[in-house]
Amino acid sequence: QPEGVEAHFVVAACENMINEKAMVPSDILTASNGKTIEVMNTDAEGRLTLADALVFCDKEIGCESIIELSTLTGACMISLGKQICGVWTDNDELAKEIEDISKKTGDKSWRMPMAKEYNELLESKFADLKNIGTRYGGAITAALFLQNFVSKKKPFAHIDIAGPVWSDKDGATGFGAKLVTEWVTRQGQAK
Repeated sequence: QPEGVEAHFVVAACENMINEKAMVPSDILTASNGKTIEVMNTDAEGRLTLADALVFCDKEIGCESIIELSTLTGACMISLGKQICGVWTDNDELAKEIEDISKKTGDKSWRMPMAKEYNELLESKFADLKNIGTRYGGAITAALFLQNFVSKKKPFAHIDIAGPVWSDKDGATGFGAKLVTEWVTRQGQAK
């Protein structure tokens, strides 16, 4: 850990096992920041645990900036294939930093659009938002969903590693480990 940097690695693990307490479409959940979420698809369960993990990082730990890596969507793999991760952020400085780190580490990334007009796809009649949008733009709406759980003033990036984290030939790749390590290291160098 670089001097002057306090790094937190928070794991929002979940498993979509069926039992009598399993969520079903139309359930309304309340995230730890009080936002209500209408469950439209029970296979989009990862973003529900990520929501609370992001609130924890933002409010409880008080992180100055947050990068989040997850195997969130198959839609990202459709867009970028299996060797490039997608990066969603409104913060141009953070986007440039991740791009530079990506080039240095070889963890290939590509900045994707944060199309605010897609927020309407997450609107719910019964809750603050739905856990998915429509079939189209699914990787974008997933990133927009996550933004609801981090302060708008805080640098935040969602990095979808669904494609490059697994190789059909070799198995788990460790993708993102070098990227995160370098990002944390640079936070110390900047201080």
